[in-house]
Amino acid sequence: MSRTLCLCGVALALWAHALPPAPKTFKERIPSTTVEFEMVYIPPGRIELSDPEDPSKTQVIELKGFWIGKTEVTWDEYGTYAFNKDIADAEKQRAADAIAKPSKPYGAIDRGFGYEGNPAIGMTFMAAQRYCEWLSRMTGKPYRLPTEAEWEYAARAGALERKPLPKETLDKLAWHLDNSDLKPHKVAQKQPNAWGLYDVLGNVMEWCVGLDGKAIACGGSFMDKPDAVHPGARARQTPDWNMTDPQYPKSRWWLSDAPFVGLRVVCDAPAP
Repeated sequence: MSRTLCLCGVALALWAHALPPAPKTFKERIPSTTVEFEMVYIPPGRIELSDPEDPSKTQVIELKGFWIGKTEVTWDEYGTYAFNKDIADAEKQRAADAIAKPSKPYGAIDRGFGYEGNPAIGMTFMAAQRYCEWLSRMTGKPYRLPTEAEWEYAARAGALERKPLPKETLDKLAWHLDNSDLKPHKVAQKQPNAWGLYDVLGNVMEWCVGLDGKAIACGGSFMDKPDAVHPGARARQTPDWNMTDPQYPKSRWWLSDAPFVGLRVVCDAPAP
């Protein structure tokens, strides 16, 4: 009996040793609100990506460690910026003075998909950048959008390739055309990737700064077929993303026909 217990103890110890270390995290609360979100530390590393100047060539990019959102930015968070939602009155003027605010969107803010816990959707790349600037002013920490290299490095998490995933694996990680009922879902309902990030593939595409310095949306969305939802998936904004906006000129802040695009933030805080 004692020998059996001993062997079980050894097996448990070996199993625990084999588990990946828990990701390092910190929680951020937007001042004068009850809104919180969590950031995950991504260790330094390197990634090989196609050269935007010559896709037949690749370039190896060295990355410092960085903090990235555990989930996509939700309406709970984005609404405090866009609509002063849930910010105490004393903070509203400070928030308004910090950075320019979006105009009112054409149509329903959430496109009828739901607000609380759902990813913020349909903002332009510029609006996503302004949100990061506002968040930096409010928290005193340097927030920004991920670079394309940072995003893919975090999405692959040392385990995935940039090509389409096996269907069984994808279904565990991502909302896509075959399982989403054609709508975005509340964040963190699927399994996280190996570095503890939720919905980094699928649900909504995420705005990033491309290798060429231009806006690019990464990861695929709930509207994409399974083979188009993977770490190498990319999209550029087209006129179709704002086709039904009746305003002239069309909104600089909102994309009336792009409920499939959102954002995730990076913070340049010191390493843990």
